[in-house]
Amino acid sequence: MLVWSKSGKAAAWTLLALLVGGVYGLPIGMIALASIAGQWNGALPSHLTLANYSVALTGDPGAQLRVSVITGLVASSVALTLGAWAALALRNLPTLPKRALDLLFFIPSAVPSVSVGLGLLVAFSQPPMLLNGTTLIVMLAHFILISAFTYGNVSAGLSRIAPEYEQMAASLGARPAYRLWHVLLPLMRPYLLAAFSLSFALSMGELGATVMVYPPGWVTLPVGIFALTDRGDVFEGAALTMILTAATLAVLIGLSLVPNKAATR
Repeated sequence: MLVWSKSGKAAAWTLLALLVGGVYGLPIGMIALASIAGQWNGALPSHLTLANYSVALTGDPGAQLRVSVITGLVASSVALTLGAWAALALRNLPTLPKRALDLLFFIPSAVPSVSVGLGLLVAFSQPPMLLNGTTLIVMLAHFILISAFTYGNVSAGLSRIAPEYEQMAASLGARPAYRLWHVLLPLMRPYLLAAFSLSFALSMGELGATVMVYPPGWVTLPVGIFALTDRGDVFEGAALTMILTAATLAVLIGLSLVPNKAATR
């Protein structure tokens, strides 16, 4: 229902601000306060300090952030490549087979991530495919969990692109490979970037499957945060959470600028 009166608009915006602030702003604000807290015995923290960040940026936490970024970039790149290929391959199928194959792609998103991790351990703990204890099994877990979202974003983008563009290129003698690289993929660029951004954000925050399969030498930041808070180091865990959020936002903001640059050119 549309709100036309000034008082109604003011009430609607106030309600929205309360909901957003309560659901998103308050938890983030509490984590931010905890990240600079030396003690928290009352309503607000005391002995504010940046020592938690100093500890978080050195030693194992710094390595865990690097592991998370590398895992997110690799898993998202593979998911984007295979998801885009699958979306292109299936877009011209009849409705019924396409829906059936769509369902197969989205099955991993309907399964708890812990179950995905357990399934990988069972499947790849014996030769000839022995991946347990390797970095590859972490990458595979992240790929499985984010591939459905990548495929869904690319498929949705393809459905918005009019087929006339390719038909006009074909009428001018353009070969299929030329139409793909010079016509279709440039039109898909915003959807590809959106799919990659979502996949990367999901990978950076993934915990359930990762904690089941990670080897000692490849610990992601969410696993490190879980370990810290589990043993009671809440303030340092909060600092790591803010660092994880900032790193994820930095990559997403950088990706959001790519379509604007391409459009300018």
